[in-house]
Order: sequence, then C-alpha cells, then structure tokens
Amino acid sequence: MKGVSKHLRTAYSLCCSYRRSSSLAAPRSVPAETWSLLNDFANQRDLPRAMHALDAMERRGVFADAITYSELIKCCLAHGAVREGKRVHQHIFSNGYQPKTFLINTLLNMYVKFNLLEEAQILFDKMPERNVISWTTMISAYSSAKLNDRAMKFLILMLREGVMPNMFTFSSVLRACEMLSDLKQLHSSIMKVGLESDVFVRSALIDVYSKLGELLEALNVFREMVTGDSVVWNSIIAAFAQHSDGDEALNLYKSMRRTGFPADQSTLTSVLRACTSLSLLELGRQVHVHVLKFDQDLILNNALLDMYCKCGSLEDAKFIFNRMADKDVISWSTMIAGLAQNGFSMEALNLFDSMKVLGPKPNYITILGVLFACSHAGLVNEGWCYFRSMKKLYGIDPGREHYGCMLDLLGRSGKLDDMVKLIHEMNCEPDIVTWRTLLDSCRAHQNLDLATYAAKEILKLDPQDIGAYVLLSNIYANSKRWNDVAEVRRTMKVRGLRKEPGCSWIEVNKQIHAFILGDKSHPQMDEINRQLNHYICKLADAGYVPDTNFVLQDLEGEQREDSLRYHSEKLAIVFGIISFPREKTIRIWKNLRICGDCHIFAKLIAKLEQRHIVIRDPIRYHHFRDGVCSCGDYW
Repeated sequence: MKGVSKHLRTAYSLCCSYRRSSSLAAPRSVPAETWSLLNDFANQRDLPRAMHALDAMERRGVFADAITYSELIKCCLAHGAVREGKRVHQHIFSNGYQPKTFLINTLLNMYVKFNLLEEAQILFDKMPERNVISWTTMISAYSSAKLNDRAMKFLILMLREGVMPNMFTFSSVLRACEMLSDLKQLHSSIMKVGLESDVFVRSALIDVYSKLGELLEALNVFREMVTGDSVVWNSIIAAFAQHSDGDEALNLYKSMRRTGFPADQSTLTSVLRACTSLSLLELGRQVHVHVLKFDQDLILNNALLDMYCKCGSLEDAKFIFNRMADKDVISWSTMIAGLAQNGFSMEALNLFDSMKVLGPKPNYITILGVLFACSHAGLVNEGWCYFRSMKKLYGIDPGREHYGCMLDLLGRSGKLDDMVKLIHEMNCEPDIVTWRTLLDSCRAHQNLDLATYAAKEILKLDPQDIGAYVLLSNIYANSKRWNDVAEVRRTMKVRGLRKEPGCSWIEVNKQIHAFILGDKSHPQMDEINRQLNHYICKLADAGYVPDTNFVLQDLEGEQREDSLRYHSEKLAIVFGIISFPREKTIRIWKNLRICGDCHIFAKLIAKLEQRHIVIRDPIRYHHFRDGVCSCGDYW
C-alpha cells in the first residue's frame, strides 16, 4: 500500500471488508466511498486494485456513475488490458443496469482502440440509441483499418437514420475515398452544411485530393479562404512535397513563414522531403538548424538522415545516425541504402551486420539496400545468399525491386544466361525496367541477339520508349551494323522520338547553372572551354586518352574525341573548379548515367586539382577524390 493516500487506504480496507461480508449479495444503499474507491484507483491507473473494487461493487449490486466507469475504461486502455476491458463491459450491462449512450460510446471507442472491430460492431448494433459520436467512432475505425467500403456505407446509414455528420465524421470518411467522384460528392455535402472552413475537414480534403493526384484541387481548397491554422498549411506543403513538387512545397513554406506561422515537426519533415527531391543540400542544412529544437524527434531525424544521404553528404548522414538516441527500422534502412547509393557498399553491408545484432528486424526496404550494395560491389555470391534467404530469415517475399537488384548484379557480372533464367522465375510479370536492365547488360557485354530480344520486349510494353531505341542503336553502331542503326533512327524519326540530351547542373551562389552538349548560352562558356582544353592537355601529358568507345555514333577520329570533350559533366566540373575554393566540395547532378570517359576524366582532374567532386546520376552517387571513385570503377 506504500505511496497510496490515507483516503485510498481507508477506502481499500472498506472494500475488502465488503468482500468478506456474508451479506454482499443483498444490494443496499452504501456510502459514496464504496464506489469512489474505483474512481480513485482508475484515475491513478492502478488497474489491479480498481478491478478488485469492481468485483466488490458487483457482489453488493452497487453501480458507479458513468464518469467513474469511463475512467476505468481509460485505465484498461492505458494498460492494453483487453480481458479487463471486456470484464468492465460485462459489469456495466449486468443486473439490468442501463448505461447511458455516453458510456456505451466509451466502450465502443475501447474496442476500436484495441482493434477489435467485430466486437465494436456487435456492441454498436445493440445500442438502443446512437448519436453522432457512435457513428463517427465506427466510421473512423473502418477508415483507419482501410475498410473503405464499410466506412462509406456507414455514412449512408447514418444519414438515413437522420443523424447529421459533424467535422470529425467528415474528416474520417474523407480518408476512405478511393474515387474522385465520391470525393467530389462529399465535398459538395460538406459545403452544404457549412463545414468547409473547419480546420480538420479542410486538411482532410487537401490530403485526399493530393492522394488522388489532384494537386490543383488541393490548392483550390487551401486558397478558398484565409487560413488561421498551421494544420492546413502543413497539409498543403506535405501534398506537394509527397508528389515530388519540391519547388511549390518550398514556395508554400516561405509563404507560411511570412504569414507568421511557426514551423513544427510536420512542416520541417515536408520541407526536408522537398530539399531531398531537389537535392538542395545547402537549403537542407539551413532547415537542419530549425530541426535542432526538436532534437529527439525520430521522424524528423529520419527525414534529415534521408536528405543527407540522397544529397550525397555522407559525413553529415553518419553524424546524424551516430547521435540518434532512438533508431527504428527506417533509420537503419536509410543509412544502409545511403551508403550503398554513394558507393560505400562494404560499409553498408557491415552496418547491416550491426543491425542484425543491435537493431530492429530488417524489412523489405532494408534488404533492398543490402542487395543494391551487393549489386554495385559485384558481390554475386553474397547477393544470391541474401536474396535466397530473405524469406526464410526475415519472412520477406522478394518483390519486383529485389529482383531488379539481382538482375542488375548478374548483368554487371556478365551472367546474362542467369539473368534470363531469373526473369522467367520471377513471381511477377517482367516490366520495362526489367527488360531495360537486360538490354543495358547486353550493351555492356556485346550480346547482340539477346539485346534485340530485350528491346523487342520493351517496345511491346511501350512502343514510344526512347531508351530502348537509343540503346539498340548504340549496340548496332558498336558492331558496325550501320544499316540497322539507320533503320532504328528512321523508326525514331517516323514516330517523332528524340534522344534526351545529356544535361548536368551545379549550384553556385544559390543559382542553378545547367550545361548541355552543344549549348553555348552560358555567359562564361568561353572561359570554361578554354580551361577545359587546358586541363585535357595537362591530363594528356599524364597519359589520358579519350575513350571513344563511349561515342557510339558513326563518327570518325577527331569528331569522336570532340564529342566526348564537351560532355555536360566535364563542363560542369570545370565551372565548379573556376567557381569554388579548393576546400569546397564540387557537387554535380546529371540526368543520364555518367559515361566511362567522363568517369576517368573526373578521377584524374580530382587528383590533379586536389578536389572532392561528387556526381549524382539517376542511379547513384560517385565520390571522386585522390584519383579514385567511391564506386571502385564498378557502376
């Protein structure tokens, strides 16, 4: 009894004496202390003693008031005590006691929170009277459980019974909308009852329009009236951030701050996601300053970790990861994938070994990062081992992405027959990415017959796929089959298809500078070309010879070298050297995979100028320093 007040000790003794009395079966009038004990223990979350008090009351036929029972139910919820909660339910309906609707709603909420929807439904069906809270509780439960049809059906039944939905009803049922027509109809109903200005309803409308890809409609809902709540701001910023429209998300964030609303965890999470999608490392670092006030927020720290990994700043990512007090499976998976994508495959696999000892159970994304690491390190045996054991060890069925990593690993290793075998073993239909992986491997290993087969499979799925035509043309050109090259180009021309030009961009003084082969519009282009030619001459003295294998057009001699000389990433590298001091990292983004010659050039120039150069292509990051690349020349 230590720590319990004198009042509680007295009441508890009184309760025990009632339990020992032979006259307990006869209900009679008793002092208020008899059932106030139940309320006191429930308020103090002392569930065992509260249940003892409940037993004693039931033996005497004594009932408490609805508030006391609701506190006891909350106590059961706090302890996750399902059995005790059902016992309270049984007691409330015993001896002909007729609980009020308020109390039945509390029980209903208890079953929903315990995820016992069948019990909740049975209780709901037996209710003599159902109010808006009763209906909303069930609608919210089915919506949260993704039983969207049932949630929508309950709204219709609610209206038929003449119960008017409130803002909580609408905000719950909105999230059950799967079709735009249903959403439009609900939106109209909301406007008829005048709830469109409610913060929760507006936020839900924005979220659901966004989920259905209707960002313009979401923006219209946001702009319908001047908002006075950060919840709505957070919803619209998140809508654009989640749909990879980082520019608009950041513009909305700036407007939010100008309006005077502070950024909370939800805001900053969305802003970090926008920075990640746009690879805005410097802006992400500025946002990091605001994150410090929420130092131990796991979701925010995970977003920060993801931003640094995907912006190629592994030093910052490691710092964040190592100082995180709490790490969940997302934290570990993000760091493993980040190391792998930045070329540090062995570190990624070592971290996975640590996760198996210290961290949570790996999930789908974790294994994907591990297989990516194996793929980009050429670890065929290790990759097969992880792939074959993921179901047995972790209960994870291989998905399309896992198969993709294995196909990439086999293709890089030249095991084209094994690739075809695995494609036929897949538990899902091969898609364009699958066949393009095979086609790209055929280009690298000069297997013309298999390349033609893969290209045809791609074009069956998408006759307008430019990448398939370009790769096939390059393979024909490398084999000197100029008639076939001409035929491919003729087909592309007839269908109005043009190869996407290589583009590289770099941020200097908060301005994005883009470079495209053949485009001379940059104001410093003369200086850039002059400096580039200077570096190529210096590198040539050190043994650099342009690798014209990466120019697969039918060009001759110097034309082929000139085409390589002015690749966009070379121009961006030189501009970075001109613009930044030696100690600042040069960060470049590229829309196409980096070619072998530019890879050689970046390694040599990094050593010559003692620079750290980071290039991100659509697949991964390359960190060039001291004449070597983090990918180990295996990409």
